[in-house]
Amino acid sequence: MEEEEEEVLCLLDKVLEDEDVFENELDLELGCLYTPLECPYTPTDASHTPFKGDIEKGLEMKKLVLSGFMASEEIYINQLEALLLPMRPLKATATTSKPVLTMEQIETIFYKIQDIYEIHKEFYDALFPNIQQWDDKVTVGHLFQKLASQLGVYKAFVDNYKVALETVEKCSQANSQFQKISENVKVKGPKDSKDCTTTVTMEALLYKPIDRVTRSTLVLHDLLKHTPKEHPDFALLQDALRISQNFLSSINEEIDPRRTAVTTPKGEARQLVKDGFLVELSEGSRKLRHVFLFTDLLLCAKMKKTAVGRNQQYECKWYIPLADLTFQTLDDSDSCPHVQTLPEHEIEEMKIKISVIKSEIQKEKKAQKGQSRIVDRLRKKMNEQESCLLLHSPTIPFRIHSKHGKSYLFLLSSDYERSEWRESIQKLQKKDLQSCVLSTLELQVLTSSCFKLRTVHNIPVTSNKDDEESPGLYGFLHVIVHSATGFKESANLYCTLEVDSFGYFVSKAKTRVFRDTTEPHWNEEFEIELEGSQCLRILCYEKCYDKSKLNKDDNEIVDKIMGKGQVQLDPQTVQSKNWHVDVIEMNGIKVEFSMKFTSRDLSLKRTPSKKQSGVFGVKISVVTKRERSKVPYIVRQCIEEVEKRGIEEVGIYRISGVATDIQALKAAFDTNTKDILVMLSDMDINAIAGTLKLYFRELPEPLLTDRLYPAFMEGIALSDPAAKENCMMHLLRSLPDPNLITFLTLLEHLKRVAEKEPVNKMSLHNLATVFGPTLLRPSESESSKPHITLASDIWSHDVMAQVQVLLYYLQHPPISFAELKRNTLYFSTDV
Repeated sequence: MEEEEEEVLCLLDKVLEDEDVFENELDLELGCLYTPLECPYTPTDASHTPFKGDIEKGLEMKKLVLSGFMASEEIYINQLEALLLPMRPLKATATTSKPVLTMEQIETIFYKIQDIYEIHKEFYDALFPNIQQWDDKVTVGHLFQKLASQLGVYKAFVDNYKVALETVEKCSQANSQFQKISENVKVKGPKDSKDCTTTVTMEALLYKPIDRVTRSTLVLHDLLKHTPKEHPDFALLQDALRISQNFLSSINEEIDPRRTAVTTPKGEARQLVKDGFLVELSEGSRKLRHVFLFTDLLLCAKMKKTAVGRNQQYECKWYIPLADLTFQTLDDSDSCPHVQTLPEHEIEEMKIKISVIKSEIQKEKKAQKGQSRIVDRLRKKMNEQESCLLLHSPTIPFRIHSKHGKSYLFLLSSDYERSEWRESIQKLQKKDLQSCVLSTLELQVLTSSCFKLRTVHNIPVTSNKDDEESPGLYGFLHVIVHSATGFKESANLYCTLEVDSFGYFVSKAKTRVFRDTTEPHWNEEFEIELEGSQCLRILCYEKCYDKSKLNKDDNEIVDKIMGKGQVQLDPQTVQSKNWHVDVIEMNGIKVEFSMKFTSRDLSLKRTPSKKQSGVFGVKISVVTKRERSKVPYIVRQCIEEVEKRGIEEVGIYRISGVATDIQALKAAFDTNTKDILVMLSDMDINAIAGTLKLYFRELPEPLLTDRLYPAFMEGIALSDPAAKENCMMHLLRSLPDPNLITFLTLLEHLKRVAEKEPVNKMSLHNLATVFGPTLLRPSESESSKPHITLASDIWSHDVMAQVQVLLYYLQHPPISFAELKRNTLYFSTDV
């Protein structure tokens, strides 16, 4: 028995000495799957091949991308192989009287490595022949799709990753023999490499699978760039990219290893878990802070002003040991300072300025004058505006409290972010934490380390992004929230949808509450406006009906978050006429949804209609003549219902109504259903508001007419107040009577809605932003002019002016139809 143990221990020593004797043993362990890796086609092989047109160029580029990827795939397989090399002798010693590690420790450290190795070896062996016989008929998309479909193995690996690292560290401290193995793992180099082996640590190798997922996602991006849409690979690669991006989003917070800073009171390594920019309300004013969450404390810092050429440094504003940190509840917050917010119209004006500057930057770049100073100056100007917007837009409070009496208040833009911070802190607080007081020197060392440790380097503004980065999507995202599964107990459940806009996330839609169920089926459709958006978030809540806990004025959300998740809005995936079905997994809960996207330039177009029946898509003059009314029945009824029970609804006309409800109302008005009044009284008020907006949007000609559109644009741009008044009133008198009377009716209604702004949060500027682009849109000839090319340009040029036109009339004293027609003082020549 002792001889067998000695033999096993000798094998471990030989692994350390990098002898080949154990390779045969490894081959047996891996089975017949293992075959020697051949050298892939390298990029240099194609360097002398001339490109023959776009197809040939794309084909060669795709081959170069694949060849580089194959070379790195070979290295990765060698790394996995190196990890597996010591596993079998370690397992053999586990059954002896002198085990190096227990079987449980071995299973923890090498968890899923074997499976990952087999997946990638099979992928490599299948892909290699395709590159060797490369032509335009070769397909590889199915291989990448299969690889992406096996990412569940990586999820299991990631979930175990931190435990694996901790086990390696503990076992290294407890066993010197294992320490030698873990610090001296030999990795074979590529076959054509002169350097045969390299020595790396086990900890470094355990991070390789995580790094590989990111690399694979980048390669898929590159492959799609050089794959024609009609090629069989395109859809498969697109699907593989979608799966990979969703996977990366779901594990993003779990996989980033942090460098050790200083030790905790218990002698353990203090590591950075999370960091980011937050707005703190300090001494009555908003301050942008960089917040660092370590394993045992939360540190709030600001960037010091430093001289040019000197390294940037952080200054600690305060810190709280997690053992002393609690989350302040509403009952404790009586003395909470009042949160000052900028008027909504000022926020909107900032957005408009940012959009205008973006357009100017694009124009300067296209001009190719080489005047980079102008672009730099514009970027600086945009950075100032975006930074100001990020500072003043968040309104959701996140209160933290120290047991020693000090409280702090952050303001966040979305409940998703607040939940992330709270969950990260609570997860760490489950451990046996001790309170600590840092000495001046310890605090200085920790604060200094923040600059190197930080993972978020810049505030999330456009001016900090590379030019190559996606500008995001401009237009309308249609989302159907189908259902959710995975709840353990019945509850009252609903979902909210958030998208990013101008660097921060905003809530855009909310499903109805599905009561007392474990499997809610909402099947609700929403239309969400995107302004440079790149990500969709879905949050699932359990509804709280305890009215004593509600605090709407403080933007406090007391409903419990059951799960949350996000998906990247990849333009190539969502820009399709067909619905794209997807699933977001969140804390064991699965939410199924569908989405499709309509670009802003397409949404600006109106479809000419010869339709005579119904009301939607029919000329307003035809409808009023048929109804023998001055204002269409649909407009009067929707306005009446909103004023009856929706005028105090928070976000009325801004919050999306359920699309299926809106479509039901549309059909009822089109067919003149007798039960229309009953339907209106029973329907969710946001659906009624959405129906009114849809009616104006689907008019074959906008309410303020195609003919007068250029004149409205010129009139609103006038500087002289008297001239502007003359022109804007004359333009109203130039409208056909049905259009004018309907517009004046809507105008007075929107003013009454804005009177309730303290309750419904809808200012005149808010309402102008919602209705302006609906009532006043460019005609086909205007929207197709060559000087406007980008969707973001369309937003900045058209929407800005459309909003200003409607806002002008909303801010004007009451306008009477009779007086307007009777008054001859206004400028009256043709426009």
